[in-house]
Formats: sequence, C-alpha cells, structure tokens
Amino acid sequence: MSVLVLVLALSAACCLGFGFVLQQNAARQAPLRDFLSPRLLLDLMKVPRWLGGIGLMVAGMALGAMALGMGEISLVEPLLATNLLFALALSRKQSKQPLGRQGWAGLVLLAGGVTTFIVAGEPRGGTAVADPLRHWLIIGTMLGLALILTTHARRSRLSSGPVLLAIAAGLLYGVQDALTRVSGRRFSEGGLMELLTGWQPYGVLVLGVTGLILVQSAFETASLRMSLPALTAAQPLAGIACGVGFLGDRLRTDTGALAWEAGGLAAIVVGIVLLGMHPAMPSGARRPERALDLQPQ
Repeated sequence: MSVLVLVLALSAACCLGFGFVLQQNAARQAPLRDFLSPRLLLDLMKVPRWLGGIGLMVAGMALGAMALGMGEISLVEPLLATNLLFALALSRKQSKQPLGRQGWAGLVLLAGGVTTFIVAGEPRGGTAVADPLRHWLIIGTMLGLALILTTHARRSRLSSGPVLLAIAAGLLYGVQDALTRVSGRRFSEGGLMELLTGWQPYGVLVLGVTGLILVQSAFETASLRMSLPALTAAQPLAGIACGVGFLGDRLRTDTGALAWEAGGLAAIVVGIVLLGMHPAMPSGARRPERALDLQPQ
C-alpha cells in the first residue's frame, strides 16, 4: 500500500468528518418544509457554518479523488470510513464528553476492521470489466435501492426517515467514488477531451448534488447519531461492490482470507455504530416549534 494513498485517504476522511459535524450543526436549524427539496441547499447557503462544512467536504472529496486515482477503491473506501473518528474528535471537543468504554470499543473495532480487511484482502488493481451490462446492473442496483429508501423516508421523516436517507446517500456516494475512479482513468488515458466526452463526470456531479440533498435532509430531521453512522457504513460497502464488480479490483478469495475480510467489514460496521451513537455526538434536538412545519397546509 502506498504511503501517499494512505495519507491522502486519511486526510480526506479528516476533512469529511469535520465537515459533516459543521453541516449538521447548521442543517438542524433549517425549516422542515425544505425536506428533500433543492430549496434546502439554497437556505443553507446563507449559513456561514454550513458553508465552512461544505468547503471541508469539497476538500475531502478532492483528496479522496486523488487517493482513488492512485489506489484501488477497495483500499481507499475503508480508509474513508474513518471520517467518523474525526467527526467524534470534533464533537468531543464541543461537548467535553470523555471517550469511555463505548468510544474506545468503537475506535478499536473501526481501526481494527479497516486494518484486517486491507491486510486480509490485499486489494490490488486489475483489468476493468468491459461488459457494460455488468456496469449498469451494479450501478442500477445501487441507484434502485437508494430510490426505494428515499421513497420510504418521505413517509417517516422523523422516525426511520433520516437513517434511510443516510443509507441512500451512502450508496450514491459509493457509486460516485467508483465513477470518480473511472473519470480519473479516462483523463489519464486521453486527457480533458476524453474525460468530457464520457458520461461518468456528469454522473459524478448529479450523484454528488443528489447525495448532498439527501444528507442535508437527514441532518435537518435527526441527530448526527442517527444519520452519520448509516452514511459512513453504506458508502464503503457500495464502493467496494463497484470496485470488485466492474472496476477490476481484486481481493484474495481463499476461504481464510474471505473469512477475515468479512470479519473486518463486520467490525467496521459495528465500530461505526458504536462511535456514531457515542454521547459526544451532537444530539441535534429539533426545536419544538419546527414540528409545525410537518402539519398539512
């Protein structure tokens, strides 16, 4: 594993984690009538804290794109999942909460799971799958799941809705990372013209904006404890599925390696949940009067 890829991916995770905390701090004050509407982004653009969070998120995505350009998505995605560690670090500073057993357990599971998956799987590059049907089957499955989750989230805004939206956004971001990798390859092989004549960079843009609306809608209707763990867990799983499915990433497939890889992914998910539910994470309680926005007009 390249040290530069490691540094870029962890730097991206740091920017993303800090950015998510700032975004949620601002988004929870947004009117609920903007739920799942592009108007939500227009309203939040007036909030300096949110703009700062978006700036960090853009920096994180840029660093992540650089890491994806030099390393396999199956390697970079688990490293990006550590953004929750940085989000917790900032939240702890704001809340003054000690890490405690739950925090340490989550930290060990997340860091250990990432290390186990990478060491056991030994992600390495390969030849991308040329069959477009396979591309669209995997991408379509991810997009279809995201659409189903978003549809159900509309009916349960303040119960399971935020979690469903966060999972949907994570799926979109995982696909976005895969398309970012493809766009980088096209640019390396044929320059700017080769990049702009493909659909992938436009797909990256559409998925990014759509995912942003879903994330901010999740942030405005629930605490970071509910939304961020689901987002952080879904993104690497979707990215790894795309990487192995059609980008040509290869993992070890002997029985022992597969068992350790599955165990590593399970540890990552459990660690994410423990860290996301840590008391240091902002509760983000809604103002009581905002519930009026949910009443039928």
